[in-house]
Amino acid sequence: MSREDAHASDSPQAVFSTTHWSVVLAAREGDSPQVSAALEELCRVYWYPLYVFVRRRGFSVEDAEDLTQEFFAHLLRRDFLRTVGREKGRFRSFLLAALRNFLATEWRRGHTAKRGGGRSFVSWEELRAEERYALEPVSEASPEDLYEQRWALVVVEQALQRLRKEFLAAGKAGHFETLKPWLSNEGSRADYTEVAVQWGVSAGAVGVAVHRFRRRFAELLRLVVAHTVAGPEEVEDEVQLIGRALL
Repeated sequence: MSREDAHASDSPQAVFSTTHWSVVLAAREGDSPQVSAALEELCRVYWYPLYVFVRRRGFSVEDAEDLTQEFFAHLLRRDFLRTVGREKGRFRSFLLAALRNFLATEWRRGHTAKRGGGRSFVSWEELRAEERYALEPVSEASPEDLYEQRWALVVVEQALQRLRKEFLAAGKAGHFETLKPWLSNEGSRADYTEVAVQWGVSAGAVGVAVHRFRRRFAELLRLVVAHTVAGPEEVEDEVQLIGRALL
């Protein structure tokens, strides 16, 4: 695929015909292997912000794993989708509201029963969920704030993965690793000169590469964000929210 073709597939028309919301709305209307697979993939992508929220609410490791797994099961059984419309808001907000309602319902019912119906959507051992949670900084952040922060990191990581794939496809994996630290800091002339020697180019050329790297990342970040909102008018606000969450 040419760069032009790749960017054409990033067009608003293409994006907003295949958003997370379109998957949810399709699941609400009926069942198909493709829709089910897409929903399961969304669960695997966004599991950690949900798990963090449950843990920060005070649930034990075992209960948090069970409850998050069962939440996925309810989502995939369409329990939360019957009354969902795109006007309900952003996918991030929808998931958090659905999880809150689910936890309230489960708490009233009692949360000692076996959950998930024997079906697993994420492997806790493979993901090392609690090891990851143990690395969370000690803070007074509310469950909601921590959810927003981890959601932002997931979105950023998805954009980085897309950018990494582009560099790999171009045979420039090493360039990606060199440029990645400069996403938030442009670097000094001395830094660029050192890399220029390695690459066999001028320091100015390295500076241009850094600028293009950051610009393409910003484009991909907006593309990822576009998949989580209802329309193009919401993209910039969501990008700004991600920025604030990561401060």
